[in-house]
Amino acid sequence: MKIDRTIQLVSESDWEKWNTIVTHPLQTWAWGNFRKSMGIDMVRLGIYDHKKLIEGWQLSFHKIPHLPFTIGYFPKGPVPSQEMLETLVRVGRQHKAIFIQLEPNTTTDEPVAISSFPDIHHAHHPLFTNFTFVLDLTKSEDALLASMHNKTRYNIRLAERKGVVIKEDDSEKAFAAYLALSEETTHRQGFYAHNRRYHKLMWKTLHDAGIAKLFTATFEGNIITAWIIFCWKDTVYYPYGASSRLHREVMAPNLMLWEIAKWAKRQGYFYFDLWGAMGPNPDTSDPWYGFHRFKEGYHPDLVEFLGSFDLVIRKSWYRLYTVADSLRWALLKRKAHG
Repeated sequence: MKIDRTIQLVSESDWEKWNTIVTHPLQTWAWGNFRKSMGIDMVRLGIYDHKKLIEGWQLSFHKIPHLPFTIGYFPKGPVPSQEMLETLVRVGRQHKAIFIQLEPNTTTDEPVAISSFPDIHHAHHPLFTNFTFVLDLTKSEDALLASMHNKTRYNIRLAERKGVVIKEDDSEKAFAAYLALSEETTHRQGFYAHNRRYHKLMWKTLHDAGIAKLFTATFEGNIITAWIIFCWKDTVYYPYGASSRLHREVMAPNLMLWEIAKWAKRQGYFYFDLWGAMGPNPDTSDPWYGFHRFKEGYHPDLVEFLGSFDLVIRKSWYRLYTVADSLRWALLKRKAHG
């Protein structure tokens, strides 16, 4: 059989086929549209065989302030082949990219390795952690409960006794509460987070596409915890969440995660990706350790990805950029904790 494979820009008419191919929410057509609505330059590339789309990948290009260059970002796509890397370099040059960061949606359990392409380096500043926690929803509820840490199970029961109510709520009132809680959480914990415009456009685009769902925890008539989850293929993801500093004693987040897991089981999902973990030997002094320990209490599987890599296109500028970016993050951390 004659092979007629080409890599080319993907037509808007191929969006439905695209969504049957991609494996992660950040590679969906809706996510690309959301990033476009933020003014981000998005590129969708596809491998076509006899004019039929068989593989798709999208990446974004972000302008560097005061410079005529960009940074490319290719999250949660396939491991790039030599052919793909050559295409990415060509597209990167067209968009004046210094480098393209690659974060494949591939675990270390899979028999693949990142290409030995000479201009790939371990990422200067990864955006995703190398690890995540995944809860196996094919297990029975009794089995999931039995495997939890005693304290986690206790906190779930405590929240139930206190009258915390968890529900899916896509209303404007619930989303307004989510925004307010997000700002409160960011201010309280002193970390960098997305602004209101980001959350509003993300929610509208992905909710309209059926990917994003909003869950709330209510106590004494007030929403004290709100999470946005993504649903894609056989997996539910937990990318965004926020809680009030009030009524922390009722353990609403513990019940929230458990009720979402049960909801996802009823909907037929197989996995609950908790969107990040610190790894097998976490630093207990790390600011994120509490969040890691919270997730760990549900006894999920610890999954390791291949990691993050920078495909360098402009070597001299890359060296300058990494130095400047390290200084920038140091200043941001100092400001956040100052």
